[in-house]
Amino acid sequence: MARLVDFFEALSPGDVVRLPRYYAADARFKDPFNEVQGVAAIQHVFTHMFEALESPRFVVHDIVVQGDQCFLTWDFLFRMRRFARGEQVVRGASHLRFDAHGLVALHRDYWDAAEELYEKLPAVGALMRWLKRRANA
Repeated sequence: MARLVDFFEALSPGDVVRLPRYYAADARFKDPFNEVQGVAAIQHVFTHMFEALESPRFVVHDIVVQGDQCFLTWDFLFRMRRFARGEQVVRGASHLRFDAHGLVALHRDYWDAAEELYEKLPAVGALMRWLKRRANA
């Protein structure tokens, strides 16, 4: 598990080709924007992340391992290319399930896209904050 966490925390565009060392060929990945299967499709998700964002990186805070499963909490830090120039933070968690060879067979990320991303966008953010206030009124 330590190798995988080190991999995520040091991940760079050139490291995406190394995903097959950690993921099963038919692994599944799901987050609020993607649901893909196969290591090539997962590589595409990470490649797109590096193309769409400036300086993306993960900081893992907690690791809970039980049997063939792992749960991680993390911060994802990045800068948006077209909007706010300051560093942004998305707080989330990942559920990983490993196959018999110790490779990731399932990777599911959990984070609140509305709070962690949409509210930070200029026009959409104002609408999201207004909707949130109305829902809490």
